[in-house]
Amino acid sequence: MESASMVGLRLSLKQRYLLLLCFAAGVIIAYQLTRNRLEGRRMSRVEGLRANSSQFTLEGKPLRILGGSIHYFRVPTAYWEDRLLKMKACGLNTLTTYVPWNLHEPERGVFHFEDQLDLEAYLRLAGSLGLWVILRPGPYICAEWDLGGLPSWLLRDQNMKLRTTYPRFTDAVNGFFNHLMKKVVPHQYSKGGPIIAVQVENEYGSYAKDGEYMPFIKEALLSRGITELLLTSDNKEGLKRGGVKGALETINFQKLNLKDITYLDAIQPHKPKMVMEYWSGWFDLWGDLHHVYTAEDMIAVVTEILQLDMSVNLYMFHGGTNFGFMSGAFAVGMPAPKPMVTSYDYDAPLSEAGDYTTKYHLLRNAFSRYHAQPLPELPSHQERRAYQPVVLQQHLSLWDSLHFTDKPLKSERPVNMENLPVNNNNGQSYGYTLYETSIASEGPLDSKNNVRDRALVFVNKHFVGVLDYKTQELSLPDGKGRRTLSLLVENCGRVNYGNTLDEQRKGLVGDIELNKRPLRDFVIRSLDMKPGFVNSLESSGHWMSTRQRPPTFPAFFQARLHVNSSPKDTFIKLPGWSKGVVFINGKNLGRYWSIGPQQTLYVPGPWLHRGDNKVVVFEEQETDGRIQFTSSPDYGMAAEVQ
Repeated sequence: MESASMVGLRLSLKQRYLLLLCFAAGVIIAYQLTRNRLEGRRMSRVEGLRANSSQFTLEGKPLRILGGSIHYFRVPTAYWEDRLLKMKACGLNTLTTYVPWNLHEPERGVFHFEDQLDLEAYLRLAGSLGLWVILRPGPYICAEWDLGGLPSWLLRDQNMKLRTTYPRFTDAVNGFFNHLMKKVVPHQYSKGGPIIAVQVENEYGSYAKDGEYMPFIKEALLSRGITELLLTSDNKEGLKRGGVKGALETINFQKLNLKDITYLDAIQPHKPKMVMEYWSGWFDLWGDLHHVYTAEDMIAVVTEILQLDMSVNLYMFHGGTNFGFMSGAFAVGMPAPKPMVTSYDYDAPLSEAGDYTTKYHLLRNAFSRYHAQPLPELPSHQERRAYQPVVLQQHLSLWDSLHFTDKPLKSERPVNMENLPVNNNNGQSYGYTLYETSIASEGPLDSKNNVRDRALVFVNKHFVGVLDYKTQELSLPDGKGRRTLSLLVENCGRVNYGNTLDEQRKGLVGDIELNKRPLRDFVIRSLDMKPGFVNSLESSGHWMSTRQRPPTFPAFFQARLHVNSSPKDTFIKLPGWSKGVVFINGKNLGRYWSIGPQQTLYVPGPWLHRGDNKVVVFEEQETDGRIQFTSSPDYGMAAEVQ
């Protein structure tokens, strides 16, 4: 006979077993319901974005696209949601973004889609917030981005013909699209995702060297599962040559000319008209003024676009920052390229740090009229802080950092950056390259315009001068015996637009002459200043206290920013410094340069932490010994866009 305790234990086990069965059944039912809901949602999406009449339709209902560009790669991941919520609160319904090939495939066959490059997370976030997406995957994106987003390893081929059906270019595009489209296709509208349209290349009408190229890109998208509406995007001149059959043409401009709209209507009658890029501001160049476009002028054009029953995409709605070495360069109508600044504020409706502007409020008022329901409340403003200045603690000469670089290349002749045997034989993409050789005489040093883009010249580590596009000759000082000539060459940013993309190799791209004789027998070191290199400097035994000895330039400087509360956004300001790069906790904030116009560098709060934050600055020529912080950006003297 069983005891009462044994019966209680047996019943307890049975109850547990029954509960477990009920729980499992519940999970299965919940899963099936969720799956049915998702399948129903997908099944209900019968008809995506269409352009079969004078208006876009989505599921057969009229849709006016009120879009804005925010590039995930220019915004810290922690702020993606903040920026997209502000976009939605402004009355926009569509997000547009480029995809930068050079960041996603920095070495051939090596792909990065994590952290700030997690495109799928960005698409999911947009969808969860109720935003549609127009994806602009390139492969060329322009974007004031180095080489228009094309990876520099393409230029290792001396015969490369970018943006054509040159086989080695199309092979590379196919390799990238094979990987990229697997991530994009599941997020299309027809599969329950937010992507309602995909752009075929970008502004090809301004280039148009190969009649087979646009059909190739179109087929590259279709064959990999892209089923949504295809678009092209060109300025008024490019419309004549940039289209491809089966893709809706859209136009880019800042000042509205009704003749351009009439032309767009004429080449594709009874189709919806869209401004794919309405330029809300403009970019800045080093040594130039800060470009602004007045809010009054902007809202007047946007209002007229809407009155013409057109769709519009604001480029940019929020510009963000060209972190690292990713700024491009501009060469159209100029004797030599001019590099872009680090900030991509663009005088956009949302500032570089995500602040509301007058443009934002005017747009919100205008777009609110196209919504049946009141717009969401404005998300709160991000707090900023002007931290106390920090004093430099240590310095490390460039010459004492060289043993942390890759093994140097010995070469009879100069070798350009892209063809150096570094980064798994993908060459060097960004940063500086040091070329050294031995000389036995003084005299004129002539670059033959083979410096790309700017070289600091040293003899026995003593600074002599700068060679660039303007200054192509220097006189070397007298000296006895053999001496070391060093040229520290900086890639200031590859041209991102125009017909010179194929010529954007950097470093020394040809012979340098001394006394009209070409120099030979170089030792070449890559200084691309990746995080691993910058972090490794800390272990160097050559750091000197700034109190013990004055620095020898160029040099790395180290300081600590102490944050005793929750970190906030700030801006670094470096009066008394010349030119260089700032790293904070291993992240490259970008270039600074005293010639302006930009005088501050944006520091996102999420990139700081409580306690000590390591600040490393690479400075070429001078410093005042401290790093300052401010709560407001300084983009320099302003001039209206012409």
